[in-house]
Amino acid sequence: MNLANGLTLTRIFLVPIYLLFFYSTLENRIIYSGVVLIISGITDMLDGYVARKYNMITKLGTLLDPIADKLTTFAVLVSFTSYELIYPWILIVLGIKELALIIGGGILYCFDDKKVIPANKFGKLATISFYIAIISVILSLSQIIINTLFYITIFVHILAFLKYLSIFKDVMTNKDKV
Repeated sequence: MNLANGLTLTRIFLVPIYLLFFYSTLENRIIYSGVVLIISGITDMLDGYVARKYNMITKLGTLLDPIADKLTTFAVLVSFTSYELIYPWILIVLGIKELALIIGGGILYCFDDKKVIPANKFGKLATISFYIAIISVILSLSQIIINTLFYITIFVHILAFLKYLSIFKDVMTNKDKV
Protein backbone atom coordinates (compact mmCIF):
# COMPACT_ATOMS: atom_id res chain seq x y z
CA MET A 1 0.00 0.00 0.00
CA ASN A 2 1.57 3.26 -1.12
CA LEU A 3 0.77 6.83 -0.06
CA ALA A 4 -1.43 7.58 -3.08
CA ASN A 5 -3.58 4.49 -2.46
CA GLY A 6 -3.75 5.39 1.24
CA LEU A 7 -5.11 8.82 0.32
CA THR A 8 -7.71 7.18 -1.93
CA LEU A 9 -8.76 4.85 0.90
CA THR A 10 -9.03 7.90 3.17
CA ARG A 11 -11.59 9.34 0.74
CA ILE A 12 -13.60 6.14 0.96
CA PHE A 13 -13.52 6.30 4.78
CA LEU A 14 -14.62 9.96 4.69
CA VAL A 15 -17.95 9.02 3.06
CA PRO A 16 -19.55 7.58 6.25
CA ILE A 17 -18.08 10.45 8.27
CA TYR A 18 -19.72 12.89 5.87
CA LEU A 19 -23.04 11.04 6.23
CA LEU A 20 -22.78 10.98 10.03
CA PHE A 21 -22.33 14.75 10.12
CA PHE A 22 -24.95 15.44 7.45
CA TYR A 23 -27.68 13.39 9.14
CA SER A 24 -26.74 14.41 12.69
CA THR A 25 -28.74 16.81 14.81
CA LEU A 26 -25.82 19.21 15.15
CA GLU A 27 -26.72 22.83 14.60
CA ASN A 28 -24.11 23.38 11.87
CA ARG A 29 -24.30 19.88 10.38
CA ILE A 30 -24.23 21.16 6.78
CA ILE A 31 -21.06 23.14 7.44
CA TYR A 32 -19.38 20.20 9.22
CA SER A 33 -20.33 17.78 6.48
CA GLY A 34 -19.12 20.36 3.95
CA VAL A 35 -15.74 20.52 5.66
CA VAL A 36 -15.50 16.72 5.33
CA LEU A 37 -16.31 17.05 1.60
CA ILE A 38 -13.65 19.72 1.16
CA ILE A 39 -11.11 17.46 2.87
CA SER A 40 -12.23 14.66 0.55
CA GLY A 41 -11.81 16.92 -2.47
CA ILE A 42 -8.32 17.99 -1.40
CA THR A 43 -7.42 14.36 -0.78
CA ASP A 44 -8.74 13.52 -4.26
CA MET A 45 -6.39 16.07 -5.83
CA LEU A 46 -3.48 14.96 -3.67
CA ASP A 47 -3.79 11.24 -4.40
CA GLY A 48 -3.57 11.83 -8.16
CA TYR A 49 -0.74 14.32 -7.80
CA VAL A 50 1.28 12.04 -5.52
CA ALA A 51 0.65 9.02 -7.75
CA ARG A 52 1.87 10.83 -10.86
CA LYS A 53 4.75 12.81 -9.33
CA TYR A 54 6.24 9.89 -7.40
CA ASN A 55 5.35 7.17 -9.92
CA MET A 56 2.92 5.47 -7.53
CA ILE A 57 0.28 4.70 -10.14
CA THR A 58 -1.05 1.20 -9.48
CA LYS A 59 -3.91 -0.93 -10.78
CA LEU A 60 -5.37 -0.83 -7.26
CA GLY A 61 -5.29 2.97 -7.21
CA THR A 62 -6.72 3.20 -10.71
CA LEU A 63 -9.55 0.92 -9.56
CA LEU A 64 -10.14 2.53 -6.12
CA ASP A 65 -10.11 6.16 -7.30
CA PRO A 66 -13.35 5.98 -9.31
CA ILE A 67 -14.95 3.93 -6.52
CA ALA A 68 -14.13 6.70 -4.05
CA ASP A 69 -15.49 9.27 -6.52
CA LYS A 70 -18.75 7.35 -7.03
CA LEU A 71 -19.31 6.73 -3.31
CA THR A 72 -18.77 10.41 -2.55
CA THR A 73 -20.97 11.54 -5.42
CA PHE A 74 -23.86 9.24 -4.48
CA ALA A 75 -23.60 10.11 -0.78
CA VAL A 76 -23.81 13.83 -1.56
CA LEU A 77 -26.53 13.55 -4.19
CA VAL A 78 -28.78 11.31 -2.08
CA SER A 79 -28.28 13.32 1.12
CA PHE A 80 -28.81 16.68 -0.60
CA THR A 81 -31.89 15.37 -2.41
CA SER A 82 -33.33 13.85 0.77
CA TYR A 83 -33.21 17.27 2.44
CA GLU A 84 -34.42 19.07 -0.71
CA LEU A 85 -31.19 21.03 -1.07
CA ILE A 86 -31.05 20.06 -4.75
CA TYR A 87 -33.71 19.03 -7.23
CA PRO A 88 -34.34 15.27 -7.59
CA TRP A 89 -33.68 15.42 -11.35
CA ILE A 90 -30.04 16.29 -10.58
CA LEU A 91 -29.71 13.05 -8.63
CA ILE A 92 -31.41 11.15 -11.46
CA VAL A 93 -29.26 12.57 -14.28
CA LEU A 94 -25.94 12.32 -12.46
CA GLY A 95 -26.93 9.01 -10.89
CA ILE A 96 -27.70 7.42 -14.27
CA LYS A 97 -24.39 8.70 -15.64
CA GLU A 98 -22.48 7.30 -12.65
CA LEU A 99 -24.28 3.95 -12.86
CA ALA A 100 -23.47 3.71 -16.57
CA LEU A 101 -19.80 4.37 -15.81
CA ILE A 102 -19.84 1.72 -13.07
CA ILE A 103 -21.38 -0.85 -15.42
CA GLY A 104 -19.01 0.04 -18.26
CA GLY A 105 -16.02 -0.04 -15.94
CA GLY A 106 -17.15 -3.38 -14.56
CA ILE A 107 -17.48 -4.83 -18.06
CA LEU A 108 -13.98 -3.71 -19.00
CA TYR A 109 -12.49 -4.93 -15.74
CA CYS A 110 -14.19 -8.34 -15.81
CA PHE A 111 -14.11 -9.12 -19.52
CA ASP A 112 -11.07 -7.32 -20.88
CA ASP A 113 -8.14 -8.58 -18.81
CA LYS A 114 -8.88 -6.31 -15.83
CA LYS A 115 -8.65 -3.18 -17.99
CA VAL A 116 -9.38 0.08 -16.16
CA ILE A 117 -9.86 3.41 -17.93
CA PRO A 118 -7.95 6.03 -15.93
CA ALA A 119 -9.38 9.44 -15.18
CA ASN A 120 -9.00 12.01 -17.93
CA LYS A 121 -9.26 15.79 -18.06
CA PHE A 122 -13.02 15.69 -18.75
CA GLY A 123 -13.63 13.48 -15.72
CA LYS A 124 -11.46 15.71 -13.56
CA LEU A 125 -13.27 18.82 -14.76
CA ALA A 126 -16.61 17.13 -14.01
CA THR A 127 -15.43 16.35 -10.47
CA ILE A 128 -14.23 19.92 -9.91
CA SER A 129 -17.52 21.37 -11.20
CA PHE A 130 -19.43 18.98 -8.91
CA TYR A 131 -17.48 20.14 -5.84
CA ILE A 132 -18.00 23.80 -6.77
CA ALA A 133 -21.76 23.26 -7.15
CA ILE A 134 -21.92 21.37 -3.85
CA ILE A 135 -19.95 24.08 -2.04
CA SER A 136 -22.41 26.67 -3.39
CA VAL A 137 -25.20 24.78 -1.60
CA ILE A 138 -23.18 24.45 1.61
CA LEU A 139 -22.48 28.19 1.57
CA SER A 140 -26.19 28.90 0.95
CA LEU A 141 -25.53 31.00 -2.14
CA SER A 142 -28.49 32.32 -4.08
CA GLN A 143 -30.66 29.75 -5.84
CA ILE A 144 -29.82 31.30 -9.21
CA ILE A 145 -26.10 30.72 -8.63
CA ILE A 146 -26.69 27.19 -7.31
CA ASN A 147 -28.90 26.30 -10.29
CA THR A 148 -26.41 27.77 -12.77
CA LEU A 149 -23.54 25.83 -11.21
CA PHE A 150 -25.53 22.59 -11.33
CA TYR A 151 -26.48 23.17 -14.97
CA ILE A 152 -22.79 23.67 -15.76
CA THR A 153 -21.95 20.55 -13.73
CA ILE A 154 -24.47 18.45 -15.60
CA PHE A 155 -23.23 19.73 -18.95
CA VAL A 156 -19.61 18.91 -18.04
CA HIS A 157 -20.63 15.48 -16.68
CA ILE A 158 -22.41 14.69 -19.94
CA LEU A 159 -19.30 15.71 -21.91
CA ALA A 160 -17.15 13.52 -19.65
CA PHE A 161 -19.58 10.63 -20.08
CA LEU A 162 -19.46 10.96 -23.87
CA LYS A 163 -15.65 10.94 -23.75
CA TYR A 164 -15.62 7.81 -21.57
CA LEU A 165 -18.22 6.22 -23.86
CA SER A 166 -15.95 6.88 -26.85
CA ILE A 167 -12.98 5.33 -25.02
CA PHE A 168 -15.11 2.34 -23.98
CA LYS A 169 -16.26 1.83 -27.56
CA ASP A 170 -12.67 2.01 -28.85
CA VAL A 171 -11.44 -0.48 -26.26
CA MET A 172 -14.27 -2.91 -26.97
CA THR A 173 -13.85 -2.56 -30.75
CA ASN A 174 -10.08 -3.05 -30.66
CA LYS A 175 -9.85 -5.79 -28.01
CA ASP A 176 -10.25 -8.54 -30.59
CA LYS A 177 -7.61 -6.95 -32.84
CA VAL A 178 -4.78 -7.21 -30.29
